[in-house]
Amino acid sequence: MLFNSIEFIIFFIVVITMITIIKNRQFQHLFLLFASCFFFFTSSNYLITLLIFSIILDFYVGKTMGNSKNKTNKKILLSLSLIGNLGLLGFFKYSDFAILQFNILGNYINLEHQIPLLELVLPVGISFYTFQTLSYTIDVYRGKLEPSKSLTEFALFVSFFPQLIAGPIVRAKDFLPQLRDKMQLSEKGIKLRSIIIHNSNLKLGITIMAFGFLKKIFFADNIAPMANTVYANTVGLDSFSIFLGTIAFGFQIYLDFSAYSDIAIGAALILGFQIPKNFNKPYFATSPSDFWRRWHISLSTWLRDYLYIPLGGNKKSKSRIYINLLTVMIIGGLWHGASWNFLIWGALSGLYLAIHKLILDAFPQLSKISFFKTKLGKITSILITQYFVFLAWIPFRAFDLEQSYYAMGKYLIFDFDFTNAISFISTHHVSILLIILFFMLHLISFKKENIVETISKFNLKCWGIVITIIMLLVVFSYTSYSVDFIYFRF
Repeated sequence: MLFNSIEFIIFFIVVITMITIIKNRQFQHLFLLFASCFFFFTSSNYLITLLIFSIILDFYVGKTMGNSKNKTNKKILLSLSLIGNLGLLGFFKYSDFAILQFNILGNYINLEHQIPLLELVLPVGISFYTFQTLSYTIDVYRGKLEPSKSLTEFALFVSFFPQLIAGPIVRAKDFLPQLRDKMQLSEKGIKLRSIIIHNSNLKLGITIMAFGFLKKIFFADNIAPMANTVYANTVGLDSFSIFLGTIAFGFQIYLDFSAYSDIAIGAALILGFQIPKNFNKPYFATSPSDFWRRWHISLSTWLRDYLYIPLGGNKKSKSRIYINLLTVMIIGGLWHGASWNFLIWGALSGLYLAIHKLILDAFPQLSKISFFKTKLGKITSILITQYFVFLAWIPFRAFDLEQSYYAMGKYLIFDFDFTNAISFISTHHVSILLIILFFMLHLISFKKENIVETISKFNLKCWGIVITIIMLLVVFSYTSYSVDFIYFRF
């Protein structure tokens, strides 16, 4: 079930209605769990069994770990969680990639037989809920979290439908207390533990969701054709086409993914839950490290807390820090998919971070130069940072290594061939105009923080007009065929 479908709108209205009518806490939690399972089943069918396996495994691992005082037993239990979850993720996501590499190697050494590909279906959302459940068992192991005592409660944390398939990646320490603290005073002064839909949350949640639908359906899906045309086959194209196609994809993936996060955050807020912000205007980042503080925040902080810091973080030697940055980002690249292209994207991202860190370590006085604090200096920093960010998007989007290398070469060494420029612009004028329009709106929202919150605080009449205009743009752009979100494939 896609967020950008009529089926989801009907589903969500039914969920809100049931939660509003029946205020019994136990029913609400069970109903939300049932609704979440139904939502996931419509997207993954029988592969929901993998989600159920992860839930049962990590609930009992966490519970047993919480009752144990023996450190060795806790390590064994944590290992069981890691093997169970990462084993499933590795089998379904990386088996065919590993077999393919083995077969390629076999061709070089003249092996007579090749291993047939398994051609496994990638379970929807497995990368996200695997990291989510692992954060729970690791936090319990570290003593930072009390294990959940209720299987229903833990299952709802893992399967909560707004963020289940494509994030944000929610931590148990942030979500479980919200499940337990839904308190409301009744008329008789008796506290009822139940989910209450407040008007303020409803307005803000609808506003966030509306902006999410606008990003996805009006902007991303109409910018996509330009990126798709260029990256159908980059070999032979001029630098101008590849540059604009790369810009298009950079905007498309941001709009598409942040739209999913917005809809998830808004839907959760309407139901009374706060889930973490996932994007903070990343294309205004002034350095590689600043970019990763703004892009896919729930993943970057997960990699920091559960990989980078355990590897030593910033507490090791300088060379070790650079290696750690590169290692973590390569793993982050492979998390996105089993291909050399994603590995290159991760390696480039790690290389940017390591080089940036190396330069600051070698020349600490650079951060004190007044030019970089001026408006022109900040713009310069943004342009340089984004030039390399968009370069890294090329292997992320390209189909294979040949197309990646060709496109990256044309991007880095501009050929100044504008023979087909007018034809290209006229063919993709809608996508180009939408990129310009969104950049202008994005710039306004960058200068005026919390624009969504501001709109949600308008009086009902003004707020209704703004939401109506947004939804009319969405409706006029909507087609009967809902376009998948990009991050569904990860």
